[in-house]
Amino acid sequence: MNLLEKIKKQKKKEPDKSMSVQEIPIYWFETSDSVTRHYQFQPDGHLSVKVVDDSRPVYHRVVDSFLNKFFPSGYPFSVNEGYLRYTQFRALQHFTSAALSVLSTQSLLFAAGLRPTPAQATVVSWILKDGMQHVGKLICSNLGARMDSEPKRWRILADALYDLGTGLEVLSPLCPQLFLEMAGLGNFAKGIAVVAARATRLPIYSSFAKEGNLSDLFAKGEAISTLFNVVGLGAGIQLASTVCSSMQGKMIVGPLLSVIHVYSVIEEMRAAPVNTLNPQRTAMIVADFVKTGRISSPADLRYREDLLFPGRLIEDAGNVKVGRDPHKVVKPSKFHELKELFAEEKFILCLGSRWTDMVLEQNASGEDALRGWLVAAYAASMAKSFHDPSLTVLQDAYDKMNDVFTPLLSELQAKGWHTDRFLDGTGTRFAW
Repeated sequence: MNLLEKIKKQKKKEPDKSMSVQEIPIYWFETSDSVTRHYQFQPDGHLSVKVVDDSRPVYHRVVDSFLNKFFPSGYPFSVNEGYLRYTQFRALQHFTSAALSVLSTQSLLFAAGLRPTPAQATVVSWILKDGMQHVGKLICSNLGARMDSEPKRWRILADALYDLGTGLEVLSPLCPQLFLEMAGLGNFAKGIAVVAARATRLPIYSSFAKEGNLSDLFAKGEAISTLFNVVGLGAGIQLASTVCSSMQGKMIVGPLLSVIHVYSVIEEMRAAPVNTLNPQRTAMIVADFVKTGRISSPADLRYREDLLFPGRLIEDAGNVKVGRDPHKVVKPSKFHELKELFAEEKFILCLGSRWTDMVLEQNASGEDALRGWLVAAYAASMAKSFHDPSLTVLQDAYDKMNDVFTPLLSELQAKGWHTDRFLDGTGTRFAW
């Protein structure tokens, strides 16, 4: 073999050496809280993790397994404040709801002249519930904007409707001659409730998504719902076989389960820090800022929201009503004057004796609504010194708003508020 051939062979072997170096696996072990994990980079660049030793007590391993299956990855750091409390009452809500569904369906079948076993009641409850969803979709199709604006209120209303329908079904054996009417009305109410509950689910989950992990939150939330629905069905079967085998038992247990159910939903909604701007939350933000100079976060406002009557006027925020028809708010001649005053804005304000009307342009955002609300709050405060509020008051209030708005907006966004849209339900807007 000559020298040239030796050199060629040497060159062919060199790449093999470099490749063998690259194929050496990169891995390490980490031990934390009595758990040893093996970390290794795969050839495709992904990091694999395996538990090689777990010396924790069985209780801790069970809890950790439960958290991994039913809570979002990275919990509690990947969710916003209040998620645990929300989940606890959500589980209780689904447990009581499932138990009630078994009792109500058993009552329906008794009223129809049948004598079902608890297991039969469980199967039929699913059929009746799913069958009414189509009717509920038609009824709720034009309420979506209102649900976006007030998801908490509509979620509570949905469960109240559900319990109303369930109550009618439970009472149906007392008047079997009206079986068709009571069963139809009860299932109609429950069908609307199911759709309203599903429509408001996404805004609630979104309020907890701290790291863009909405899909993970949704999946784990539905897992918890399914788990406690199954447990509740089991409890309902047991109740239907024992305490609630008679009508007297149902009359005692049914209202008790219903009260727990509605209470759980109210506590769920109070725990949710919804971070979109609607009329009530905008008014509360402005009132806190004007009164104390402090900017409230979604978590600060969640327990102060009026969940049943969100349309109340807040004096410190200027007693603003938003979304009324423009022709009811201001005369055409005055409309042009106000539009000239707010030429660069997407709102107009009209001061009244009892409240201030604000009308928004069609494409107005949360920032525009916030600007208008601040002007109204400042104007209402200044107008107390005048017997006849005039355009001068609005101009002074507008100038004051411009002085404080930029830092206010920056801090609002830093606290997690979404200011790119304003959810005013079905309020009327104008196009200029």
